[in-house]
Amino acid sequence: MKKQHDFTEGSILKQLILFSGPIMLTNLLQTSYQIADSLWVGNLLGANALGSVAISSAIIFTVLSFIIGLNNAALTILSQQKGRSNEEGLRRYLNAFVVILIGLSVFLGFIGFIFAEQLLSLLGTPEGMMASAKAYLQINFLGILFLFGYNFISTVLRALGDSKTPLRFVMIAVALNLVLDPLFIAGFNLGIEGAAYATIVSQGSAFLYGLIFVLYKKLAPFMLPKLPAKQEVGLILNLGIPSGLQMAVISAGAAAIMSVVTTFGEGVVAGFSASQRLDSLLMLPAHALGTAVNSMAGQNIGVRDWQRVNRIAKYGVLYNFGIMMAIGLFVVFFAHYGVQLFIQDKDAVAFGTKYLQIIALCYPFLGINFVLNGIVRASGAMYQVLVLNIISFWILRYPLTALFSSWFGDTGIAIGMGSSFIISSLFAFLYYRFGKWREKELFTKKRA
Repeated sequence: MKKQHDFTEGSILKQLILFSGPIMLTNLLQTSYQIADSLWVGNLLGANALGSVAISSAIIFTVLSFIIGLNNAALTILSQQKGRSNEEGLRRYLNAFVVILIGLSVFLGFIGFIFAEQLLSLLGTPEGMMASAKAYLQINFLGILFLFGYNFISTVLRALGDSKTPLRFVMIAVALNLVLDPLFIAGFNLGIEGAAYATIVSQGSAFLYGLIFVLYKKLAPFMLPKLPAKQEVGLILNLGIPSGLQMAVISAGAAAIMSVVTTFGEGVVAGFSASQRLDSLLMLPAHALGTAVNSMAGQNIGVRDWQRVNRIAKYGVLYNFGIMMAIGLFVVFFAHYGVQLFIQDKDAVAFGTKYLQIIALCYPFLGINFVLNGIVRASGAMYQVLVLNIISFWILRYPLTALFSSWFGDTGIAIGMGSSFIISSLFAFLYYRFGKWREKELFTKKRA
């Protein structure tokens, strides 16, 4: 328990820095995991296999989106229980989450395995990739419990104030995958199936280690699963479903923006794709801060300390602005070299560089969205955050990108995206300041 933090007292800025740091590293490792996986598959098996993995991964991510939603619900519910110092409530809701996740893992694993080919057909998988993509997808669905499991344990620990231990689990998964990928793919001559086996063995090992470690160290009050109360399941789904839908809104919004990008030809598409890979790395601090303030604010909302919640929001926004502005300035000067890490085509590099240089100084505003939405999410106002995401992607980002690109050509893509970051941060602030999210109460006074 010594690694866990009580966020209801102490220096907020110090807690924010120390707590968000390991989350940033964890997210970076998870991103490197995906990149390393792609590098091994692409170099050992070729472009066809890499394409099969990319298509299958899109399906896996879609399924995972709902689980990410449940994890966000877990972060909110468990952090509030932690703040209330309600051990019994913590134990009961933890049990409810475990039962729901086991049930979902078995159900989704079975459905995904049986209907893998149909799912791939819906995405228009080329005939030449179908067999390999199906094999890769089916093996991943068989091991989906491991993927859900180690992500969930990490979420539980963060809700309780421990962001360092989850970093250990991810390091195990990344290290194992780096070794097992070439061993299974080439050493055992298993091809693309070897890549899938390497993934589930790595994730399975991280999950089992994490479970044993948490139980042995008594870091969380896990118990033998039993049927949860109807009230507990209802609250989890009431928060988890809209949170899962947020991921669907984001995924669909990204696809809609890509439909604008593709109208400008292959060079722009390649440059945009490379810049998006860099974006996924550059936005890691903002993502981590959103997760950190969710847990920190959740504990304080549990004891209804609104003054401290407001201070967490203030420090979170200022810390985000400082980090993301520094990253933005760095990108302005070095974008060209970053894009060249992924592509060499002259036109693609030129577009990717221009895109990043325009949008870089808008990163702090997108970070404000992550921080303030994280605070609001900590209260349990998931439907409200869903609406804010719909506004961000479908009322602002997609229409503005389409509008400005029609006025300024491919330069308008960055102008539209950047301006949407700024305007959506204003919506996030207005709801944070004037919305009724503070009135949300997840638990009755009689029962936790």
